[in-house]
Amino acid sequence: MNSKFIKRTKIVATIGPAVDSKEGIEKLLKAGVNIFRLNTSHGTLDNHLEKFKTIRDVCKNSDYNAAIMIDLQGPKIRVGNLEKEITLKTGQKAIFAHEAKEKNIIPVDYEGISKDVTKGSKILLDDGKIQAVVEEVKDNKVYVKITNGGILKSRKGLNIPGATNSLNAVTKRDIEFIKFAVENKADYIALSFVRQKEDVLLAKKYINDLEANIPVISKLEKPQAIKNLTEIVSVSDCIMVARGDLGIELSPVEVPICQKKIIEECNKQKKPVIVATQMLESMIEEPIPTRAESSDVANAILDGADAVMLSGETSVGKFAIEAVKTMAKIAHTVENSEFYKFDNDFKISEELALTRQAIAFGADKMLKYVDAKAILSFSHFGYSTRLMSKLKPSVPIIMVTDLEETRRRMALCWGVFAYCKKWDDVLSSKLLVNIDNFLINEINLKMGDYVIITGSAPKLITGRTNFIRVHKIGT
Repeated sequence: MNSKFIKRTKIVATIGPAVDSKEGIEKLLKAGVNIFRLNTSHGTLDNHLEKFKTIRDVCKNSDYNAAIMIDLQGPKIRVGNLEKEITLKTGQKAIFAHEAKEKNIIPVDYEGISKDVTKGSKILLDDGKIQAVVEEVKDNKVYVKITNGGILKSRKGLNIPGATNSLNAVTKRDIEFIKFAVENKADYIALSFVRQKEDVLLAKKYINDLEANIPVISKLEKPQAIKNLTEIVSVSDCIMVARGDLGIELSPVEVPICQKKIIEECNKQKKPVIVATQMLESMIEEPIPTRAESSDVANAILDGADAVMLSGETSVGKFAIEAVKTMAKIAHTVENSEFYKFDNDFKISEELALTRQAIAFGADKMLKYVDAKAILSFSHFGYSTRLMSKLKPSVPIIMVTDLEETRRRMALCWGVFAYCKKWDDVLSSKLLVNIDNFLINEINLKMGDYVIITGSAPKLITGRTNFIRVHKIGT
């Protein structure tokens, strides 16, 4: 088969100065990237539009299918602009206040900081490098004692573990980028700092109000999200295990178990799941990863992740292409190991379409008895193909759709390789000839090879998947 089908775990790469040229995007695609992430925490609308157009142009003129994710900044709390960096020593006192102007008070861009903390609350700065405990809240000011000192610079992140109830789930800046995503037909929108299902539903409302239906990826990086895990997964289209802020809000030692719980719940509800943050962090500066990082990526895949993500490694890293190639090699090695096994005997869910579940499960089960080289899934919106993807079958899933946007979105689904064809017709001998030519010329299968075909009837693509067929190429 075509070499592009070797790796089935999908790779998300964050676009930044290191790779935002046409040449950089082309190299990322060839190295194994499936989804490009635009991080709206940095840059302007115009900056991101330029990157967006470059990605689309490169993909349009290549054989690779890739999706674009617009990652919303969300209600990230940051220290304001400081006249100069501040040295905070362990044991010293400090004061925080919203947009403070006084020299002896550290400004914060979060209006609700004095409402959401009480005596004893922890405040973490700069990814937890600097730590403080609240001693008093008075006159909208937060008085703290520094428990772990360090140098504080402008616009560094600030975390208040478990105490950000006043934060809006979708900020004004997020709304601007939701409009940007809709206008430019982005494939996914990632929602940051999700705490409850209402946060996801609010984001979807903004999208729907713009007469669009872009799938929402919920980023889980708050303790509240772990408590509300089941209901958040149920209303999300995909989940991201955002381990950076999650490790600050909880504790780094708790993140591995949270990761496993999240992946397990996503697999149970048959939703794609991405594992992100510091996966190959050392490759920002070094040409090879640490052994621990290689194991981290491998274990995420072994746990059942559908995709793994690179952040600074590709956006600003010195070895961006090498990082993607390394991640692809790890994925390929794991997928071909004896340890990469999943219990595909999922229970039929009463909340999902019964017939399409049965077809997906049936196709996977047939692989035990038919030496098929691939599953050929015909689908309009990709619902049944996504179900099949969650079963992680032993052969590639070749999807054919009549919608270009469906083709792009399937780039996130494990083991799915999508094509756009205008083949919405009744399955006939003439159409089977076209299918065989496609399988031979584009997928590199051979005459006499078996494939398992799923689709809808009477029309092959539009309609709900309702049939399954074992097909021998050339007969």
